[in-house]
Amino acid sequence: MLINTGIPTEEDFINITPSDERFAKGPVAIVECFQEIPCNPCVDACNRGAILPMKDINDIPEMDFEACNGCGLCVSQCPGLAIFIVDKTYSETHAVVRLPYEFLPMPEKGQLACGMDRAGKEHGWFEVVKVISGGAKNKTATIWLAVPKELAMEIRSIKVGGFKNNE
Repeated sequence: MLINTGIPTEEDFINITPSDERFAKGPVAIVECFQEIPCNPCVDACNRGAILPMKDINDIPEMDFEACNGCGLCVSQCPGLAIFIVDKTYSETHAVVRLPYEFLPMPEKGQLACGMDRAGKEHGWFEVVKVISGGAKNKTATIWLAVPKELAMEIRSIKVGGFKNNE
């Protein structure tokens, strides 16, 4: 149960997961915001209107997956680090998961990072495909991590360093 563990359940994902048909069209934002809190920068960050306007600032964000092009502007704007971009069209075997990242050291393109799920469980070492700085005002970077497709909806964090050939 989310309120007790901080980890969402399968039921929590029913309304926030795009269809397989939408995943097949390319990158799409996944908003893993499950609690009603006063927050809405994601709505303003999306210039396509894919994150729907809220009636109340405490509402849980809702997505129009068809309007989302996976640009990722929303990822670094979310103060809760709760938005991820998943691109299952990256390759035959791998997806790219774009993750918000606010730690040091910052990973570099080509480096391997340990992919972890929402509970912190390690799932292996995966290639960092790209790193986008959040800029001078927004220190939240976006890390593009290539993961096996079956882990695209599991990997939500990384650990940098500690891999024998990648320290």
